[in-house]
Amino acid sequence: MLDALAALPFWQAFLALFAAAMVRSNGTYWVGRGAVAGWGRYRGAHGGPSARAETLLTRLGPVAVTLSYLTVGIQTAVHLTAGVMRMSLRWYVPAAVVGSALWAVLYATVGLAVVQAWLAAEAGSWWGVAVAGLVVAATVAALVARRRRRSAPASGLPPPAGTRRPRSVARRPDTTRTRV
Repeated sequence: MLDALAALPFWQAFLALFAAAMVRSNGTYWVGRGAVAGWGRYRGAHGGPSARAETLLTRLGPVAVTLSYLTVGIQTAVHLTAGVMRMSLRWYVPAAVVGSALWAVLYATVGLAVVQAWLAAEAGSWWGVAVAGLVVAATVAALVARRRRRSAPASGLPPPAGTRRPRSVARRPDTTRTRV
C-alpha cells in the first residue's frame, strides 16, 4: 500500500489520503451519533481518551476536530465524542474537511517519505528489529506501570498538608437539627 501511494503523483496521493481520512472520521462520527446508548460503557472502559476528547470539544469545539488530525491517540476519541455530543454538522463537516486536508498534505509529503526511508534503511537489518522490539517493550512496560499506578489502593494516610478534600468528602453543615 505504501509503495502504491508513494508511486502516485502528489495530487493523486493527496486525494486518496484525503478521501480515506474523510471516510474514517465521518464514519467514526456517525458511529458516535448512533451509539449514544452505549456511551457510558465505552467511557468507563476508555476514560482517559474520551474524557480528554470531551474536554477538548467542550473548550474548543470544531477547532478540536481540526487539530485532532495532527495528533496520535486521541483522534478517534475526538470524532466519536463529537458524534456522541451531537456536534452540529454545520460545524463538524468543515472542521473535518480542513483537518483531513492538513493530514493528507502532511502524510503525502513528509509522512510517506519518512516511513518509506525508514523501512528501506531498516529492511533486513537486525538493528532495526532490535530497536523496534525495544520500543514495543518500553511502551508495554509504561502502559502496565501506568495501569498499576491507577489501580493501586489508597494508602490510608491523610492527605499532605495544604491539599483540599474532594467535594464528595468535604464536610457539610448538619441540616437535620432544627433551631429553637
